[in-house]
Amino acid sequence: MPKIKVAIVGVGNCASAFLQGINYYGETAKIDEFVGLRNSTLAGYVPNDITVVAAFDIDERKVGLDLSEAIFAKPNNTPQVSQVLKTNVTVNKGPLLDGVGESTKHIIQVSDKADADIVKILKESGAEIIINLLPSGAIKATEYYAKQAIAAGCAFINATPNFIASDPSWEKQFKEANLPLVGDDLVDQIGSTALHKTLLKLLSGCGVKITETYQLDVGGGAESVDTLERTRDTKRTIKTEAVASALPYKTQIVAGSTDYVDFLQNKRDSYFYIDGVYFCNTPLKIDLKFQTVDAPNAGSALLDVVRAVKVALTKKQVGAIEAICAYGFKRPPKMAPIETAEEEFKCYTNA
Repeated sequence: MPKIKVAIVGVGNCASAFLQGINYYGETAKIDEFVGLRNSTLAGYVPNDITVVAAFDIDERKVGLDLSEAIFAKPNNTPQVSQVLKTNVTVNKGPLLDGVGESTKHIIQVSDKADADIVKILKESGAEIIINLLPSGAIKATEYYAKQAIAAGCAFINATPNFIASDPSWEKQFKEANLPLVGDDLVDQIGSTALHKTLLKLLSGCGVKITETYQLDVGGGAESVDTLERTRDTKRTIKTEAVASALPYKTQIVAGSTDYVDFLQNKRDSYFYIDGVYFCNTPLKIDLKFQTVDAPNAGSALLDVVRAVKVALTKKQVGAIEAICAYGFKRPPKMAPIETAEEEFKCYTNA
């Protein structure tokens, strides 16, 4: 199979986990030993069929380095699980715009190098897909790279909660440019939102009436700092709407990020509370704590989404690809139940 050539915007923890994952599964000889993936093969592609051909960041500790070194540079703190060989891809300096918020100024060291010619680099590298892994609050920067994707003729994956794929005006621009677009806000492989939705659906299906529920997240990565300052309300809206879609009726729901704890590093603690009644109005309460490492949680979903976007490119399908959006993102243009989204994604990638 031909390589799937991608460019990464934002060489943070998620980029580190993504690149390590490609390398990790590339070293595994047998597909049946690909433990930890939802899809070992997808449309005939394995993870090692993906190659990163360009990368952009603003931190001086990453700009100018080979991508294999940059993914382990500070402030990245996701665990190293794989030795990544030299990629011969140099991290280029992107424009700052709103990529750094007030609360992350002490974490990010902005490079003083000149901004690279993004479109030129994308075209020369042969990139066909751009993965936007910028901080949640980088709205202007996300829109800037969406425009660069159109100018360079690349499909665009928006992993951030900023509205691109779910914004009709952006969807129209990508459709007119004959390019695929997917987003917004990448799901986790086994994230708190998916777990919350599954619990609520299970209880509701058993006849339990949920009266109130919350899901509160505490993290230690730079993204958690940025979320609290700039996108707390947006993330809360997206997560709350996603959780609410699991129930056939309205009830009191709150879901979102609540705090940053530096010593958690790249870990995320999620706390769940569910209150309801079952047979003869008997009360039921659930309190749970769930811990994951944040960046690897995005890896499996991102590997699936990239391979699926390659399918869209091959099929010459353009605009927001609903089957991929509903499967891989918390805020797709059109929300669908988990089972429906998975079935439509399977049909799309197998057709």
